[in-house]
Amino acid sequence: MATADILLLQKIDHLGYEGDEVTVRAGYARNYLLPKRLAIPITRSNRKQIDALRIRRREREAKELQEAKELAEKIRNLMISFSVKTGERGKMFGAVTAADLARKFAENGIAIDRKKIHLDPVKHTGQCTAKIKLHHEITIDFTFDVVAEGVAARPGT
Repeated sequence: MATADILLLQKIDHLGYEGDEVTVRAGYARNYLLPKRLAIPITRSNRKQIDALRIRRREREAKELQEAKELAEKIRNLMISFSVKTGERGKMFGAVTAADLARKFAENGIAIDRKKIHLDPVKHTGQCTAKIKLHHEITIDFTFDVVAEGVAARPGT
């Protein structure tokens, strides 16, 4: 198999990040990565560009880590409660999902992609915990409440 050594100019899922030197199949490089300007071939003249990309990547990663730490502090100080409809016996209609939690964060001025929230659908009332992955180094546990909306329990049930 023919291979090509290339330098990635931006993050490509399952391949690498900007500034990474990777070896891929020649056809993938020639037909996809190079024409879309996602990568460049590694040559002696590209070495300066490689160094510049690595510096830019380090700065970007440091900034992202700092932003994730600040966001984690905001989230830890936040109290969220979901008011859900329940039946006579306390059974919940529907479920609280990661999308619902992301929507509540947005209402409080915190933008988090629902894909970063790891939560099985909550189908019960009480206190629940979700894992939120803000950065590959920072994952926090967020606790929120699910309460019944206007429960009128009948005696004997």
